[in-house]
Amino acid sequence: MAKPKKQPRPKAATPKGFRDYFGAEVTRRRDMLETIAKVYHLYGFDALETSAVETVEALGKFLPDVDRPNEGVFAWQEEDSDWLALRYDLTAPLARVAAQYRNDLPSPYRRYAMGPVWRNEKPGPGRFRQFYQCDADTVGAPSVAADAEICAMLSDVLEAVGIARGDYIVRINNRKVLNGVMEVAGVLDPEDPEKFAHERGIVLRAIDKLDRLGLDGVRALLGEGRKDDSGDFTKGAGLSAGQAERIVGFLHARGDDAAQTLARLGDLVAGSPTGEEGVAELSTMADLLGAGGYGPDRIVIDPSVVRGLGYYTGPVFEAELTFEIEDEKGRPRQFGSVAGGGRYDDLVKRFTGQEVPATGVSIGVDRLLAALDAKGRLTSDMRGPVIVTVMDRERMADYQAMVAELRKSNIRAEVYLGNPKNFGNQLKYADKRGSPIAVIQGADERARDVVQIKDLDLGAKLAESVSHEEWKDQPAQFECPRDRMVAEIAKRLARPQ
Repeated sequence: MAKPKKQPRPKAATPKGFRDYFGAEVTRRRDMLETIAKVYHLYGFDALETSAVETVEALGKFLPDVDRPNEGVFAWQEEDSDWLALRYDLTAPLARVAAQYRNDLPSPYRRYAMGPVWRNEKPGPGRFRQFYQCDADTVGAPSVAADAEICAMLSDVLEAVGIARGDYIVRINNRKVLNGVMEVAGVLDPEDPEKFAHERGIVLRAIDKLDRLGLDGVRALLGEGRKDDSGDFTKGAGLSAGQAERIVGFLHARGDDAAQTLARLGDLVAGSPTGEEGVAELSTMADLLGAGGYGPDRIVIDPSVVRGLGYYTGPVFEAELTFEIEDEKGRPRQFGSVAGGGRYDDLVKRFTGQEVPATGVSIGVDRLLAALDAKGRLTSDMRGPVIVTVMDRERMADYQAMVAELRKSNIRAEVYLGNPKNFGNQLKYADKRGSPIAVIQGADERARDVVQIKDLDLGAKLAESVSHEEWKDQPAQFECPRDRMVAEIAKRLARPQ
């Protein structure tokens, strides 16, 4: 009789395009989300949580990565039922909520939402299939004053999380302007919106990749297509040279100030009512933002912003970080976009049959954290807990009483719960946890009702420079009365790091 085949052990590895997040990373994200939520709340937005799973029908087909299965979503079919998918953003679920609860929600409805989203896209450096978004949207406000407010709020959020003014810019454009340009270029027929829809989708994706591919790469995608470094070929929109140059001219329309940019855009869309309406909306937004103190040092009109998602119908905007960082080879580069959004007046209409104006922004929290980390601007206290070491197994209750006192004083603390036989291993554990302080009480200290406090942070500084004058008179380990333990530790933790 043949031996049953031994089941192979599962491979301990995250799936391609996914990653794990550990203590400090999770804490930093939480702190950032709380900071962003405070700004959203200040502007009058309320929190909303939706399911991570929606029907594919409810999500719609708006992702730019059309070459992936199921239009770039992770989807599956329930037995004899609907196709379901993980949400690819937080906007499509909002449209469903706005339609489902339209009789109960105030109008306009202002909400913010935070959580992970999933995209079945080709992963790459810094590009994951699961990532956090942090959105704010206004549903039911037709005026571009709502779009201007979102842009102002985005600017305030960036400064609140630690991006200094001058290190970012919020760039705004209007899909109606681009539609006007495409109409003049012969790629859009107002009488038949579905005509050339495939070509327009490629145009949008090509322009959205301007920063990454450069002008030549965009031109190739507007024409026959482009082969990337790996040899993969992406089919282009098939536009003529004249049509492509009209689109490229649109990308170069940004002037020295808003007035000059608007004038150039007006010339490009002359004869297109849609395009002229878009230019007028941009002019209104510029006036509103200027009145609120959001000048060109924070927010500018930039025709190269189009956004890749297919559901935008009016103003679109992106926040770009302008400072330089170094890539993995030490070469300087700009970090790029960390947030984006726009107006999507037709998204709720899919459910109700009636046009419901809406606009919003989505912040890529993980990208923003990576940018702050690259610039050394993460300010969260990443210190580990105070470690109460175990010198005598039989006195575990005493050690637990110590951590209870520390926790009551809001000091993060834990008792070492590994094998206490080797005291050196306890200190190695404390070091691996990033612990600032270790508490030691053996039989001798217990008899004298004292504890030893080992300042691990200070010990590390002294190890770096024994002659450091600032720390000479501060011993890295000292003895104190047991009833002074909490006060002494609190004083050490309050010291600037």
